[in-house]
Amino acid sequence: MAEIDTKAFEQDLADRGYSRRQMGKAAALLGAGAAALRMTGAMAQQAAKPVAGAVLIGANECWTGPFPVGAEAAFKAVQEGNRYEPDDEHAKLFAAVSSVEGIPAERITAWPGSSDPLSRVAVAFASPTRGIVTGNPTYEAIWRTGDWLGAKVTKVPLNKDYAHDVKAMLAADPNAGVYYICSPNNPTGTVTPLADLQWLADNKPKDAVLVIDEAYIHWYDGPNAAKMAATRDDVLILRTFSKLFGMAGMRLGLTFASPAIMEKMMRYDGGQVTAMLPMTAVTCGTASVTQADLIKARRAEMIANREMAIAHLKSKGIKVIPGSQANMFMVDWGKPAKGMQAEMLAEMVQIGRSWPIWPNISRVSVGSAEEMKTFCNAIDKVWKA
Repeated sequence: MAEIDTKAFEQDLADRGYSRRQMGKAAALLGAGAAALRMTGAMAQQAAKPVAGAVLIGANECWTGPFPVGAEAAFKAVQEGNRYEPDDEHAKLFAAVSSVEGIPAERITAWPGSSDPLSRVAVAFASPTRGIVTGNPTYEAIWRTGDWLGAKVTKVPLNKDYAHDVKAMLAADPNAGVYYICSPNNPTGTVTPLADLQWLADNKPKDAVLVIDEAYIHWYDGPNAAKMAATRDDVLILRTFSKLFGMAGMRLGLTFASPAIMEKMMRYDGGQVTAMLPMTAVTCGTASVTQADLIKARRAEMIANREMAIAHLKSKGIKVIPGSQANMFMVDWGKPAKGMQAEMLAEMVQIGRSWPIWPNISRVSVGSAEEMKTFCNAIDKVWKA
């Protein structure tokens, strides 16, 4: 754990235009006050308390738990729970991820999910003068943190294919400190092409950071951006085990980035968060990430369930935003989404929320085949064109 240089932390924030009050917020965010922003993280996926007995397809969770091999590794860690780290578990995780992604282990860092590193990105690289640019709609954690801190936040609508419009994002704020892209995007599930990501990396300000959130990448049978973080010092990739790996409650995420980026993100607290991960999560992740056949099978099962539900909606004349490559899709009801969400819940099916830019559109997570059949049956009962 690195030594914390409080004076350097404060001077860095002052140099980037933060007031004393904003500095206090930044310090609180990365310390005891972080609880104030918990809703910007995992719980924001739900935006509603889960209803007991309902089909829960509103928080982008996997319908099943960890792979058996991962659960077995976690149980072994429980039995060795009297030890802080029985056998260099972090290094084993980084080696396993490195072998899968083809990036150096020293560029991999583990976190309790992705909310903490997203907040750190806002503190470390954005400011009142060097803002954050995101798509809209997209996952809001980084823009909520930016708003809370007082950094400039610019939201750019998705393009005609519902992917991030990278040229419009750069034009909207050519001097931003952070450009954030979620791909596959939450809530649309759409993928921003690698060529577009590369273009933005090459054309943004040299000292800005491109953050690519690949929380849902394992659901997508296509290329990913990991190798951009293997050689560049201005790109940060986010990953999570909360989605396909079925570990949402275990809280394990990763960042791929240069040591220089990690140093800036950790200088506020010496990296104490990454040193406090539960060994159950770390060992489960290590055992799971290399399971290519299991990943492929779970992805195929999700796709079949997703396409069945989408086909049923279309048969009823209900519009679905096209192009999802993840375990979610967006349903355009043509009327306020909150009302449809309530009607579905009355049938004990809890779907997801809408976004302010699209108030008539609900996000629906993909569950098991049985859960998606229950969803379709509920649609039959409540839908009135």
